[in-house]
Amino acid sequence: MTDRARLLRAYDDQLRTDAETPSALAVERLGPLRLVTFGGGRGFITYRDLGGADASGIDSLVADAIAHYETRTEISNVEWKTRGHDVAPGLHESLLAHGFVPGEPESIMIGEAALLAVDVPLPDGIALRRVTSEPDVRAMSAMQDEVFGDPVSDAMADAVLHRLALGDGMELWVAETSDGEIVSAGRLEPVPGTEFAGIWGGATREEWRGRGIYRALTAARARSALALGKRLINSDSTEFSRPILERSGLVKVSTTTPYVWKR
Repeated sequence: MTDRARLLRAYDDQLRTDAETPSALAVERLGPLRLVTFGGGRGFITYRDLGGADASGIDSLVADAIAHYETRTEISNVEWKTRGHDVAPGLHESLLAHGFVPGEPESIMIGEAALLAVDVPLPDGIALRRVTSEPDVRAMSAMQDEVFGDPVSDAMADAVLHRLALGDGMELWVAETSDGEIVSAGRLEPVPGTEFAGIWGGATREEWRGRGIYRALTAARARSALALGKRLINSDSTEFSRPILERSGLVKVSTTTPYVWKR
């Protein structure tokens, strides 16, 4: 088995379904699907596989899944998380027909945490730290919304604060200037019962990119993962972060594309 195949097997065996939804408010089953409700009016659909369903069967699953959320008026948007290596005939066409819009594909990156846990020099005046207080969390969330081109959302900040209150091991890390401006941020999410910790939400203000800040923030999270006994790191990476992780030795094992339905 190649290294890529070994890592992809670990991803499928350890990181799909329950491991993806630690902060879920509710999870209901629909055949092979898990229909998840998160805070902030967000729905999420995931699965280990589609059980060998053909195109007709998959179309029925999509129709039944969206019908489930349509009756729940508190849900404003739903993400169906697809993976490039899944056997899913007709899924793309069925999602489009039921009102889902595809987002940008991201690379599923996996590798040894030790490869990332290296010393990275920071620009003068930049420091890294974990944040836990409500003002810090709201400032971090607002910065990420701005970087990702989204409206600044109290609902997203509320969801992160709720998750912190659960005490499930999630860590929030930021890089900030000497006057307290957050210029980069990301989460570390240790996955209970697995070898993995995920690094998520990486965002750096455009004027601060290319100076090693994201790489240093990633190294800090990797060191924390190792201290927690996690050997492997996973991330769904944009084309901004993928090359950085590849240079550190992580492997692209597949792709993931979000399809989003909005009420």
